[in-house]
Amino acid sequence: MFSFLLSEEKKMRRHAANWLEVAERVRKFRCDQLSEAQNQQLVAAAGDLQRKLTEKADASQLKLAIEKLEDVLRTVGGRFYPTSSLVENVEFFLVAAIVILGLRAYFVQPFKIPTNSMWPSYYGMTHEIFAPNEEPGLFAKTGRFLAFGATHYAAEAPADGEVLVPVISRDMRIIYSQKSGRTLGIFPTQQREYLFMVGGELTRITVPADFDFERVLAEKFGGSTGNLGEALQANLQNLGRQPESSMMTVAVGNRRQDQRVFWIPLGKTTRKGEKIVSFDILTGDLLFVDRFTYNFFPPKVGQGFVFKTGNIDELSREEGDKYFIKRLVGVPGDKLEIRVPPFVRDGGHTANDPAGQLFRNNAPITGTDAFAANAEKRGDYPGYASQGLLAVGRVAEVPAASYMALGDNSPRSKDSRYWGYVPNKDVVGKPLFIYYPLTKRWGVAR
Repeated sequence: MFSFLLSEEKKMRRHAANWLEVAERVRKFRCDQLSEAQNQQLVAAAGDLQRKLTEKADASQLKLAIEKLEDVLRTVGGRFYPTSSLVENVEFFLVAAIVILGLRAYFVQPFKIPTNSMWPSYYGMTHEIFAPNEEPGLFAKTGRFLAFGATHYAAEAPADGEVLVPVISRDMRIIYSQKSGRTLGIFPTQQREYLFMVGGELTRITVPADFDFERVLAEKFGGSTGNLGEALQANLQNLGRQPESSMMTVAVGNRRQDQRVFWIPLGKTTRKGEKIVSFDILTGDLLFVDRFTYNFFPPKVGQGFVFKTGNIDELSREEGDKYFIKRLVGVPGDKLEIRVPPFVRDGGHTANDPAGQLFRNNAPITGTDAFAANAEKRGDYPGYASQGLLAVGRVAEVPAASYMALGDNSPRSKDSRYWGYVPNKDVVGKPLFIYYPLTKRWGVAR
């Protein structure tokens, strides 16, 4: 790196040593292919350069000896010398790939958090909605993409009129189709396609399958409470007539089915060309996972906890073999429960309910500040929801060679409460460092 600081003689001596390494490589790998005369030529030229190097000859003598050795190598080097730039580049990238795969397999692995089950400790994909005519310009979009991984999405009205969405009437659930797509036009991914109807014409918006687009709609059209279902129900009642209905083919994975839907007003009237909704999706946290430590030290309660889903029956059926991140709350033999005040019904599911208290072995759980923050509903931590294996009155005992893992965003996390325990063999490691996006969360993982 600092060769420019060396004298001419020292540079030539280093140059000579490199040529001797090349000569030795050729001699070892081609000794059975060289004739006796070629072998003697190579040994003699290399020996002459070595003697001059040992005797500390001046730069001009070393240069002559190097040129003599180079002439011999051009004759006897075969594929080892001269090496084309293409071969050198291929070798470089092969070595780099081997090093990277080795680091990934045994030491540090990059990991992207797709969902918000661990929010606010770690962020999955989040959004930022823009008011009409307030979308960032080209320069701002570029900056936001580089700093935050922000990608812009918008749905444009195809005609004048009221904006309608397709729902199943009984629970006001908005219908979407899931389909295959590509990220950056290259990498296979899953996407969700949502429909709007304006003036009898359809328009579509496609977002990543892991992104919670309903939260965008709830924030935009959910009224003061931010509850989209309640807002749609109120819009239906104000309609004063039976809503339009139609049959719609819904694709989820490889399955396609016909579904009757009802078109419910979103409470917005627009003109052709206006944006129904305009927003950015900000990438989830990208972090490095420490795969090394758990080979020598067992996981500790309270740590972030990355694992594979391939041997968790319910998860593998739904998700396949993926990497998940939760927080470790129980090791083999631990007894876990969520206790809620007796006047809270069904384990507590609303923002006004007192927080459920997570207990481990009959005492409030400790090991990280996130536990206390959830117990107190401090800041953005929503508190623990008593459901599934940890429903009101239930105690879950962690079996041997297994772990229990919960999301910090308990009301919106599908975790051990629903699909059970993490087998020891599927543990990957713990979060080490958030390296992107460039926000206040950048740095050592919590």
